[in-house]
Amino acid sequence: MTSRSFFLRNPSVLVFLAVLALFTLGVTVFSEAYGSGELSTSFVKTLGKTLCLALVAVAMDLVWGYTGILSLGHFAFFGLGGYMIGMWLMYERTRTIVVTSMADAPIPPTEQEIVDAIGTQIFGVVGSSEFPAVWAFADSLVLQLVLVVAVPGLLALVFGWLAFRSRVTGVYLSILTQAMTLALSLYLFQNDSGLRGNNGLSGLQNLPGLGDVPQSVVSVCLFWASALALALGYVLAAWIVSGKFGSVLRGIRDNEARVRFLGYSVEGYKLAIFTVTAMIAGIAGALYYPQAGIVNPAEIAPIASIYLAVWVAIGGRGRLYGAAIGAVFVSLVSTWFTGGQAPDIDLGFYTLSWVDWWTILLGLSFVGVTLFAPKGIGGLVDLITDRRAPQRHGAPLGPDVGSLREQEADE
Repeated sequence: MTSRSFFLRNPSVLVFLAVLALFTLGVTVFSEAYGSGELSTSFVKTLGKTLCLALVAVAMDLVWGYTGILSLGHFAFFGLGGYMIGMWLMYERTRTIVVTSMADAPIPPTEQEIVDAIGTQIFGVVGSSEFPAVWAFADSLVLQLVLVVAVPGLLALVFGWLAFRSRVTGVYLSILTQAMTLALSLYLFQNDSGLRGNNGLSGLQNLPGLGDVPQSVVSVCLFWASALALALGYVLAAWIVSGKFGSVLRGIRDNEARVRFLGYSVEGYKLAIFTVTAMIAGIAGALYYPQAGIVNPAEIAPIASIYLAVWVAIGGRGRLYGAAIGAVFVSLVSTWFTGGQAPDIDLGFYTLSWVDWWTILLGLSFVGVTLFAPKGIGGLVDLITDRRAPQRHGAPLGPDVGSLREQEADE
């Protein structure tokens, strides 16, 4: 009864799930693996990665659009999720290659010799052959899946506890999250970080045990997994914001001091949503990078988290569907502009190449949305569905006479 009432109170969730299901079915029907082949394998991977970006955008909207915390570090959690699953993928793929190459040896190799050979194959590029401590569980899929959520969650928990207990807010908190991301990125660039430095982890698209399965089939399976993760993540996010917890989050966003005065643990709510969204971002990253094929420290650079904030702003923050729409829209348009599909414009004195000018166009779009359309693309949905904000001005909205009247409502 509770789940039924949740969906009845949130019809937009059902609409989102229906659209996502139809989209997933359509891609499958037109894929090379199970359909007519109208969509290439590479484009199916692009669509799968786009769904992962939509999931991390929903997480970003929870922490920024609903709680008012402009985090410029959530893509770091996204990248960490990719690194955690990437270690297992690279280890198992390299193990298969090593075992196959040693199969014809006169004397069967010992397990330690196999491990040493795997270490040489993986870390030879950085002048090493020994497994660092961070690879302790790389041979276990179950443990690495646990680390996909545990590592981003633990980092967010520690960072959030230190920041929120000090009551750091506003632009100062944004700078701190950006500094955390930069520090992590610079650390991973070092060869002795244990994650192959600038080389990153590569070959992640080759899933262990599926060497004989065509990439067209693998791409569709990963696309389904991405769609399922987005659906579950969206439902979880909608459930969080639809209840009392979500009301407190919006209260913190609108007037943190008043929420604290009412007796709520503001720092506790902030820490909880910051940690949960970090774990969601880690799951999104774990699904994204096997489709991308490689993860390296450049993926965790601060600019990536800034792009994430831009996607949410363009889509419309404070609307879960707006965040997802913004990520999908910008991702696909970016692919079109930077992939060479957009024709160059010859101005006579200068040839406008969209590959070079796309980021400038994206920046101008962000500025334009901020100034002239703060509701973003999601605002168009409001117009279509005739969704309007409640007219609160002048109405007594509290138990006391005169509460929240015209002057307070304008604040």
